[in-house]
Amino acid sequence: MAKVLKKSGVREAADGVNVGADFYEELDRRAQELISRAVERAQENGRKTVKARDV
Repeated sequence: MAKVLKKSGVREAADGVNVGADFYEELDRRAQELISRAVERAQENGRKTVKARDV
C-alpha cells in the first residue's frame, strides 16, 4: 500500500523533537489501518463516502 503520510507534515507536527525512521513507518501503518476500518464501516452502512464518524 502507498505511503499515506508525508514526512514533512509529521516533522512539523512533532515540533521541537527529532523523528526516527521507525516512527514514520509505524505511524503510516496505523494510519492505513484506521483508513481501512473507516472504509469498512462506510461500506457496512451502504455508503461510498468515508466520513469523520467512520473513524
